[in-house]
Amino acid sequence: MTRSPTHSRNAAVNGRNIVRRRAVSLALASALVTTGAAPSSAAGVAGEASVPSRSATTTFHTATVDGLKIFYREAGPKDAPTILLLHGYPSSSRMFATLIPLLADRYHLVAPDYPGFGESDAPPASQFHYTFDHLARVVDDFTQQLGLHSYILYQQDYGGPIGMRLAVAHPERVAAIIVQNAVAHEDGLGPAWDIRRAFWKDRAAYEDKVIPGFTSLEGARMRHLGSSPRHERYDPEVWEWEAAHLSQPGQRQIQSDLFFDYQTNVADYPSWQAWLKRHHPPLLVLWGKYDPSFALPEAQAYRRDVPDAEVHLLDAGHFALDEKVDEAAMLIRDFLARRKIEVGASRRSVLPRAASGRFAAPPPPEITRPSAA
Repeated sequence: MTRSPTHSRNAAVNGRNIVRRRAVSLALASALVTTGAAPSSAAGVAGEASVPSRSATTTFHTATVDGLKIFYREAGPKDAPTILLLHGYPSSSRMFATLIPLLADRYHLVAPDYPGFGESDAPPASQFHYTFDHLARVVDDFTQQLGLHSYILYQQDYGGPIGMRLAVAHPERVAAIIVQNAVAHEDGLGPAWDIRRAFWKDRAAYEDKVIPGFTSLEGARMRHLGSSPRHERYDPEVWEWEAAHLSQPGQRQIQSDLFFDYQTNVADYPSWQAWLKRHHPPLLVLWGKYDPSFALPEAQAYRRDVPDAEVHLLDAGHFALDEKVDEAAMLIRDFLARRKIEVGASRRSVLPRAASGRFAAPPPPEITRPSAA
C-alpha cells in the first residue's frame, strides 16, 4: 500500500519517539539471549559458534565539550581495549545500538553524537562552523576529556573523514582501524557524485538540486535500502527517525554547510593514503555491497595502502549493521583477537588540553553561503 504524503510526514515527525520505545524493547530482549551463529562467509571465525550479547553495561551520558553538550553511549569494561565508534550521515550513535551489546563483553565501546546530530547540541550554522575539521576537533577534545589516549577506530560514512583526521593528528593513539562504507579514495565516488562536485564548484546554482535529497524522507529511506534485494530486513522506523531529525529547524543549513565542506575530504585523500602506507595500521574493511552512496571498488582500494588489510563484502547496504550486525560482530571479534590488538593500561589518564595536532587551531573561517532567494 502506498503511503500518503501526510502519513509519511507524520511518521517522520514521530520517528524519534518510535525508535526510542523500540530501543528499550531491544535492550531488554538482547539481555536475555545469545545471538548470531557464525555466517558461512566467515567460516572459521574465532572458533566461536555464537556471539555473547551484553546489554547490561550500556549507559547513556552527556559531556560538555567546547561549550557543547555531546551525547554518547558507553559499554563494556573500562579497562578493556576501547573501540571509538564514529557514525555516518544522517545517523547518530543510535546506528551502533545493536552492535554494542555484541562486543561489550570484550571491549570498551564509546559512541559519541557529533554536534548537529542525534542527541548532541545543534547550534545554528550562524554560530557554529559545520566543517569536518571542526567536528573532528570536537571529537578529539571529547576523547581527551574522557581520558582516551588509545583506541580502535570504527568509522562509517562521515565517520571516515573524522576518524582519519584523528589518525593523522595522533597516530600514536590508533591501535587499529575498522572501515565500514567510508571513503578515502576517488574509487569510492561514482557517477552519482558528478552533481555533488558541481555543487562544490557553484553552490548557489546547485544547492536546490542537491540538498533536498539529503534531507528528505525518501532520501533517508534509499540511503538504507540501496539496491538490497531484502527490503524486509530493514526497519522503516530507522529512516523515519532520521527524517524527523533532518526536518528540525536549522538542519537544512547545517547539513548543506557540512556537505559543502565534504570537498575538503576529497582533497585530503592523498594525505590519508600516505598516512595508511606509512603507519600500516591493522585494517579491517567491512563493506555493504548494496550501498547507493559509495562505489564498491573503494573496498579493495584500501589494499593499495595496506596490502594485508582484511576486506569483507557483506550482503548489506550503506548501513551494513541494518542487515548484517551479527556477521559484522563476528568479523570484528575475530580480526581483533587474531591481531592481538591491545591498548595501554593507563588508557584513561587525562590528557593535556593543548595536545599537539591540527585540532588545537581555532575553527576555520565561515564558509561563504549563497544569498537567500
